[in-house]
Amino acid sequence: MSEQFETAPEQAEAELVAVESTGADVVAEVTAGDEVAAEDGRSASGGNRRSQLEREGEVAADFLETLLDITDLDGDIDLDVDGDRAAVAIVDSEEGRVPRRLVGTDGKVLDALQELTRLAVQSVTGERSRLMLDVAGFRAERRNVLVGIARNAIAEVKETGEKVDLEPMTAFERKVVHDEVLGAGLNSESSGVEPRRYVVVLPA
Repeated sequence: MSEQFETAPEQAEAELVAVESTGADVVAEVTAGDEVAAEDGRSASGGNRRSQLEREGEVAADFLETLLDITDLDGDIDLDVDGDRAAVAIVDSEEGRVPRRLVGTDGKVLDALQELTRLAVQSVTGERSRLMLDVAGFRAERRNVLVGIARNAIAEVKETGEKVDLEPMTAFERKVVHDEVLGAGLNSESSGVEPRRYVVVLPA
């Protein structure tokens, strides 16, 4: 993991609290103006799942832009749809870099910000959101590392015919590994209890 994302535990905890406190106030401000628009969006989109996901991204972007303005932080918002999820990213802007403290130690601040963003979306759409939030490419970088870990485990399982237990991972990280293993034609399962839940790569 890149050193640019590392902060002291005490600082990470303080940033997490600050994000949660500010974000909770912003949820009401953003969603109040979006409720009517969301209702119109649901009627127009009908059963179109992609339209729903795009709408989730738009609501998330409004929330995050408001949060960045209130906290006077730099950053632009990128929107996409990744499979069955809305994908939202805060990236560096022409005005400056996204503060890496929004990621925090091991992504803990990012995880808190993602949950607040999902809450803002749910408040508008009335449906639970599974959107994925990234900040400054942290999750993208971690995904690349996880793909490498998964591929090494796949090679070992194919060579030995024995299962391989991986390190404890978050739900996001486990999904990346599961997808890579499935694509290689092998099987995998999650084992253990949070926060020590991990992936077991199995022979075909």
